[in-house]
Amino acid sequence: MSGIDKENTDLQSSQENGTNAESIPTKLTTFLLRWGVETNGITPVPTEDRTDKRLYQMFFVWFSANFNILAFSTGSAGPAFFGLGIRDSLVIILAMDIISCIIPAYFGVFGPKLGARGMVQSRFAWGYYGSIIPSVLNVFSMQGFLILNCIVGGQTLASVSTKLDATLGIVIISALSLVVTFCGYKMMHWYESLAWIPNAISFIIMLGVGGKHLRTYPTVPAPSAAQVISFATFLISSVISWCTMTPDYGVYHNAKASSLRIFFYTYLGFLLSSMSIHMLGAAFAAAAPGVSSYQDGFENGSNVGGLIGAIFAPTRVISLSIPSACAPTMYTFVPRYVFPIISEAILIPVAIVGAKRFYGTLVNVLRDFYLYNLVEWDQPRLLPLGLAAALAFFGAFGIIIPSMSQVWYSGPIAEAGAGDIGVLTGFLVAMGLYLVLRTVERKFSR
Repeated sequence: MSGIDKENTDLQSSQENGTNAESIPTKLTTFLLRWGVETNGITPVPTEDRTDKRLYQMFFVWFSANFNILAFSTGSAGPAFFGLGIRDSLVIILAMDIISCIIPAYFGVFGPKLGARGMVQSRFAWGYYGSIIPSVLNVFSMQGFLILNCIVGGQTLASVSTKLDATLGIVIISALSLVVTFCGYKMMHWYESLAWIPNAISFIIMLGVGGKHLRTYPTVPAPSAAQVISFATFLISSVISWCTMTPDYGVYHNAKASSLRIFFYTYLGFLLSSMSIHMLGAAFAAAAPGVSSYQDGFENGSNVGGLIGAIFAPTRVISLSIPSACAPTMYTFVPRYVFPIISEAILIPVAIVGAKRFYGTLVNVLRDFYLYNLVEWDQPRLLPLGLAAALAFFGAFGIIIPSMSQVWYSGPIAEAGAGDIGVLTGFLVAMGLYLVLRTVERKFSR
């Protein structure tokens, strides 16, 4: 019996041995348990329950999550939004994906080793109450990616049907994602192990059909340093945004497995999917100005679904692959069968509005594990105060704001020609501040 099966069985037995006067939530939980729906929340999974030896799942869950049209749209932003040529776009994608995929893969090791989900782990730096800050921000960030996923999927569905518009397409994609997420961990890994197959077939056919237009590209001016840096940080941000949830998909996997094996399964899952589809998106977006049908479908760079529809009309399969990216994001919310429903209610109306300006929406949005004492995860007095993390976080805004370049605001450093370097400068300053402040915090909290 796997760890998750044992956990659900124990919970069901304890509820069945209770009083007859059960509350409605308890009755609902018992009913869902009988159907195999995961009900576990954020409680760390004990070592004895981390027994799943199928480490290859760590590859497929992230390969499928990035092998879809949202990654296509991310790559297409190089030519369409940042004004880069095909050569510059491909070189930047190659370099940034090789480097940035290391970061979520590193955090993926924490899942099997600690059995704790990403936001629980943040308590060991931010403290019990301080961790509310990154947790809330993470919810907003993940909800933003859900919205982007549904926009692209809805646009793609609408591009191949006269009876569907983007609004109805968004609702369909959201509903499919909810079905997968609602069932929990086991269903998630099963689905993600298969979701990439129709995507691969569709992308290969798309390349075969539209490849003849990828031989010549319109000439574009040499890029400025700001354009190169902005697209590079945009790519990095799209990849490292997964870091907060990569541990969540290994919390039932073998705690004794090699850290390097876990790391490389996760790294290759991210790298092979992200790089290939980012490049494919950049190639077709760069070619779009020279092909009238592509340009009409692309709608001046604001309708990725329309571009895909113009390349290869039978794109329903690709659009229906969007749940492979939505499901992991929705699953991260807890408790398992409640928050996906809440998430669904939020993302549908916001995605419908955001679809009107896609790229504006898109751009804005192996260690010593014994040092983590998971017994302390829910005991505020035993966790750090969190002042060092909070001060480092807020202190970094002093450099992030003048270094950022977004649709709605550009800081003086970015406007001086540096481009959107807020992610990089903010990371360096926050890391430096935290190392100093944490040393002081540990000294005075002893």
